[in-house]
Amino acid sequence: MWRVALIAIALLAVWGALAARLGVLHLGSNDALAERVRRMRTVKEDILVGRGRILDRNERLLALDLPVQNVCVDPVVVLSNGQARAVSVQLARVLGLPPAQVYDRVNRPGRRYEPVARLVREEVANEVARLKMPGVFFEPLTTRNYPHGDMGCHVLGFSNQEGVGSAGIEQRWDPLLKGRPGFRQSERDGNRREIYTRRSVEVDSQEGADIYLTLDQNIQHFVEKALDAAMTNFHPEAAWAIVEEVRTGEILAMASRPAYDLNDYNKTDADTRLNRAVGVNFEPGSVFKVGVVAAALNEGLISTNDLFFCENGMWFYANRPLRDFHPYGTLDVTGILRKSSNIGAAKIAVMLGEDRLHRYLTAYGLGKPTGLEVPGEESGLLHPRSKWTKVDITRVAMGHTVAVTALQMLNVMCCIGNDGFLMKSHLVRKVVDKNGVVLQENKPEALARPITERTAALMRRMLTEVTREGGTGTRGAVPGYNVAGKTGTAEKIVDGRYVKNANVSSFMGLLPAERPEIGIIVVLDNPQPLRTGGVTAAPVFAQIAAPVARYLDIRPVDANELVYYRQILAGAP
Repeated sequence: MWRVALIAIALLAVWGALAARLGVLHLGSNDALAERVRRMRTVKEDILVGRGRILDRNERLLALDLPVQNVCVDPVVVLSNGQARAVSVQLARVLGLPPAQVYDRVNRPGRRYEPVARLVREEVANEVARLKMPGVFFEPLTTRNYPHGDMGCHVLGFSNQEGVGSAGIEQRWDPLLKGRPGFRQSERDGNRREIYTRRSVEVDSQEGADIYLTLDQNIQHFVEKALDAAMTNFHPEAAWAIVEEVRTGEILAMASRPAYDLNDYNKTDADTRLNRAVGVNFEPGSVFKVGVVAAALNEGLISTNDLFFCENGMWFYANRPLRDFHPYGTLDVTGILRKSSNIGAAKIAVMLGEDRLHRYLTAYGLGKPTGLEVPGEESGLLHPRSKWTKVDITRVAMGHTVAVTALQMLNVMCCIGNDGFLMKSHLVRKVVDKNGVVLQENKPEALARPITERTAALMRRMLTEVTREGGTGTRGAVPGYNVAGKTGTAEKIVDGRYVKNANVSSFMGLLPAERPEIGIIVVLDNPQPLRTGGVTAAPVFAQIAAPVARYLDIRPVDANELVYYRQILAGAP
């Protein structure tokens, strides 16, 4: 009997303690405990939004968000059902993971959340969902996808794992692309399900806007294919090219090599990700002569058939020697451009004078960024007139002691192609929100008119001779078209000194020369063993220009008039 009494007393004590505790919980002051329970039941979550798309001028997708899922497990539920092994095997089979790895995630007693696989494609997640395994749940997310891999990589840039634009268009236009996430505050029950009637705060999200570029996917392909071939054929350290619409300033293609896959951006270094078309300053060499000759022609100081003695290859100015690549005697202005005479260009620059030359170079937009809508653009280098030495004017004339980006140099050429109007270059056509409202739209904009229409026409006529027999750029000729072009070869500076066996080679041209529609520039950084622009960059130009001309349906100069007619069938009314 004493044992029964002892048990009864113990039970009464336990129940009494429970009753006292319940009394304290219900009747006492338990603000701290109530706040703890409230925090456990409250759920706060951001409502993620899709990042805006990036499209080319023909509305082909270049970047978009794809829906994905994180596949997760609730180990407490799975283990309580005794299904740890079975669930692990099934998940491993569908997700293509080692069963031991999945089992390690599932077999964690007391845990309510364990991710098994992240960023799983929707079709795979749906296959997992069809298995209807208790304790397996999903977290919907989006991931950035670039359908064409490395195409346009330096222009597009990428969005990192946190959804932040980190290069190119993705970075420059991140505030508009990423939209505005929403927010929700609610409560959940013991099974982690939301109690919808307890939803206290909800802020709607706003999806990101779409960016429509001026790039043309097909033209971009032509350019990148040509640069890949150049890397193989001429072995440069790097190569880059731009195609620009002469009369609007729209960039139709912009590419650099080496390139990288945007979907695996974290496997590349910063040098590979550099957009060299706007992010590299280089001494342009002889392509710079077009701006100098155009300035003197515009001032009325020279005419196309004026003769200059080119000193048979050696000329002293300010007690400093200036050499030509080949010795020349007397050349007219067209011949100076055709043969790319340093001495002839220098004598023209001396006639023009330092002040006027500097004023024209500034009017061409040199020495300052173009304002293209991507990060990392360099400004080039054009020293103030007050810092020029006595000999500098002869060096500037041949593209030394100055630095440009490829885009700046192409803009000078397009100015000649556009009857003297310097257009503002742009990559973005318009920005459109998810409701179809145009937030921003770029129209052609003329920044200046450094030279007259007559000067521009004379320059195009003379530059056409560069790609004809006897010129330095014959390999830049395109069958069926007249090409106004210019070669450039500049020695690279290493440790403050020019190096003879290292060059930056370039070629830029307009097509067709009579009424230019496109301007193209190609730059090769230290090609080997061939080094001059005429034998390296010029053929790359032609490899780009020929398919682009056909694609844009630019009329060849020798095209016959086409006559379209409808055949009248016998007996037809």
